[in-house]
Amino acid sequence: MTGGLAISPALRDALGRWLDQKSALDDASAHTIDAYRADVAGFLDFLARHHGGAAGIDQLRAVETRDLRSWMAAERGRGVGARSLARALSALKGFARWLADRETDFDATAILSARAPRHPRPLPRPLDETAARAVTEAISDDKAEAWIRARDAAVAALLYGGGLRISEALGLTGRDAVTASTPGASLRILGKGGKERLVPVIPAAAQAVAAYLRLCPWPVEPDAPLFRGLRGGPLNPRLIARAMEGVRLRLGLPASATPHALRHSFATHLLSAGGDLRAIQELLGHANLSTTQVYTGVDAARLMDVYRAAHPRAKSTG
Repeated sequence: MTGGLAISPALRDALGRWLDQKSALDDASAHTIDAYRADVAGFLDFLARHHGGAAGIDQLRAVETRDLRSWMAAERGRGVGARSLARALSALKGFARWLADRETDFDATAILSARAPRHPRPLPRPLDETAARAVTEAISDDKAEAWIRARDAAVAALLYGGGLRISEALGLTGRDAVTASTPGASLRILGKGGKERLVPVIPAAAQAVAAYLRLCPWPVEPDAPLFRGLRGGPLNPRLIARAMEGVRLRLGLPASATPHALRHSFATHLLSAGGDLRAIQELLGHANLSTTQVYTGVDAARLMDVYRAAHPRAKSTG
């Protein structure tokens, strides 16, 4: 919230309108909006304390590179990590860019040219091929109803077999039923930022979806969710996460074995098998190749593990 901070009414109103737009047009979640608000308001509060008086549009207009450096130094001094600070700067840039589009004399150059602190990007933690296959085959507890076991297996098969995000798999509707259950067909997936892509349906995934459709007690309706909850409503992603927690314990897998790890596994295993990086980028729906390139680090790290375990000189202590 910005009520107790030293921000002028005009700037507070501008921040509120920007956040409303992010929520309405960009479909940002309530959690994301709260994070944006806290990040931008935090900088504006620092600006007010740094120069004295309430921060207004004029003060934001006069921001210089040294102000941004002072803010980042202060944030690091109170223990804010590089990743969190980079996120806050990104939010501030978004707000400044929006403001510059509406205020003819607002120059956002200093803010937009600020560099975020570098931070190492953590490598994805995929499952190995045996574990990934085991998860898709035994994700549900044997005590669950047959159609629920089939449902969870079908969702897992799409995550691992197609590299879908959990939100993308659960966003499928009855219109997708025939495609999702047909080997070799291509699902049309609407991903982040409205980016559309085609994902081939591998035979194992098609068979899993077909098995679910045969057992599902709810009718396949074009506008209804393909994957249903116990009462017929949309399947809550938390239920898939809970099923993953159960299979993780049964198979002795690490805590990193989450639904998203199946998507990581899809990309990593394709790359290990010689898949083209740009093709994998398209299958995952990444806007930038740099996002996909992180999987080359996973592959290189695994190669080094094999090297250290097998190479005579690598094992030598002398």
